Amino acid sequence: MSCIVVASEAKQSPEDCFVISFLAMTFRAILPKELLSIVLVRNFKTKMNTTIQETPEHLAAFENKISCGEKIEPKDWMPERYRKQLIRMISQHAHSEIVGMLPEGNWITRAPSLRRKKVLLAKVQDEAGHGLYLYCAAETLGVDRRELVEALLAGKAKYSSIFNYPTLSWADIGVIGWFVDGAAIVNQTMLARSSYGPYSRAMLRICSEENFHKKQGYEIVATLANGTAEQRAMVQDAVNRWWWQSLMMFGPSDANSPNSEELLRWKVKQETNDELRQRFVNITVPQAKAVNLTLPDSDLKFNSETGDYDFGKINWEEFYNVINGNGPCNAERMKARRLADENGKWVREAAEEYARKNFSKTKNI
Repeated sequence: MSCIVVASEAKQSPEDCFVISFLAMTFRAILPKELLSIVLVRNFKTKMNTTIQETPEHLAAFENKISCGEKIEPKDWMPERYRKQLIRMISQHAHSEIVGMLPEGNWITRAPSLRRKKVLLAKVQDEAGHGLYLYCAAETLGVDRRELVEALLAGKAKYSSIFNYPTLSWADIGVIGWFVDGAAIVNQTMLARSSYGPYSRAMLRICSEENFHKKQGYEIVATLANGTAEQRAMVQDAVNRWWWQSLMMFGPSDANSPNSEELLRWKVKQETNDELRQRFVNITVPQAKAVNLTLPDSDLKFNSETGDYDFGKINWEEFYNVINGNGPCNAERMKARRLADENGKWVREAAEEYARKNFSKTKNI
């Protein structure tokens, strides 16, 4: 007899209800009744253990587990500060994936060929999926997904500042794939070793898809760099506009990062912002040379003593200005997200009602 897990008696989000109902209907359609057994699972979503108060013994056991390289799982005891740091970090990551769809989504209808359109559409679709993976990971910490989304829409939650810049040409799409997704891979490869199990596992899937995103971006860049004089000028202009913003993606310098010490101690992160930024520069400089493009930094040079590329000073004043809501596209991005949320309300409500009506039917199978 086939045994298919499709539902839970716990309260589900509209998205989960829709998926559960879809699976139930699909399997009922393709399997004979005598082979179908639908099992109700009481805890479809694993939630964190919030019943045990913090004691020195609990904290010592928690830190010993981390020092031994073991993963912290949702039902394990964890300090409240660890939980809050993870909620902040994972939700910001999720918001960045969702808002990050907007700059590139604007170019789906304007892509120069059907092939480019299909690839870009697949990429933007991936970003939506990444956001959902991450919201699910955040929910294992006891926070509600809708609560996180409403914080974003209210302007109370942060997301990556780089998505508050406009995409002015098709070359921007290539450079975003090369720079922005390349920077994301450097950061997320490190996060795949995070001490929190659900976050690290989400990163494994996301990193594999980000590699596709970077390759499609670099292919666009290489094609334009080997094209006409106008195309070369267009892609060089995009490189000039996105380079410094990409370096800012790794966050403030180590001296001004308020959360790094704690995250490193608990192995949520294993490398500092500046270490990750340096790795990205070291990877990207040879790639730029390979397509004869110039990175806009007169101080960029190889240091034979360190084996790294030295680079100029980052404009941190601009970084904080954009984070505080004053970037070129902050207001536009939030307007688009609020409109999408309002327009999608009926879909969420319909999915939830459909699931509610069909849930009682599946219980009787």
